[in-house]
Amino acid sequence: MGGNLLANYGEAVAMILFGIGFSNLLLQKNLIKKIIGLNIMDTATYLFLAEKGYIAGRIAPIVVGNVTSVEAYINPVPSGLVLTGIVVSVSVTALMLSLTIRLYRKYHTLDMDEISTMLKKEDE
Repeated sequence: MGGNLLANYGEAVAMILFGIGFSNLLLQKNLIKKIIGLNIMDTATYLFLAEKGYIAGRIAPIVVGNVTSVEAYINPVPSGLVLTGIVVSVSVTALMLSLTIRLYRKYHTLDMDEISTMLKKEDE
C-alpha cells in the first residue's frame, strides 16, 4: 500500500463518485435526481470494496487443479459484500421509485419543497 494517487486511482475515483452522489442527494429538489444520487453513492461504495478486495497477481477463489494455497487467491468476502449490497440496492431503489410514483400521483410534482408545502397545508 502506498500514498501514491496513481497507484490508488480506483479508490480515488470511488471517493469522487461518492462525493458527486452525496452532493446530488443534498442539493437536488427532484426526487428522481435524489434517487440517482443515492445510486451513485452505492456504486462508489461497491467500487471501493472491489478495489480493496483485489490483490494483484492473485486469482478468483475457485479451486482449479492442485492450487490450494491461500496466497494464490483473493479474499472472497469483499466480493460477497458487493453482491449482497447490489441486491439490497436494487430493492431499495425499487421501493423508492414506487413511493415516488405514489407521491407524484397524489401531489402532481416531484419537487420536495412543493410536496412539503402541500403537506403542511394538509396538516392545518
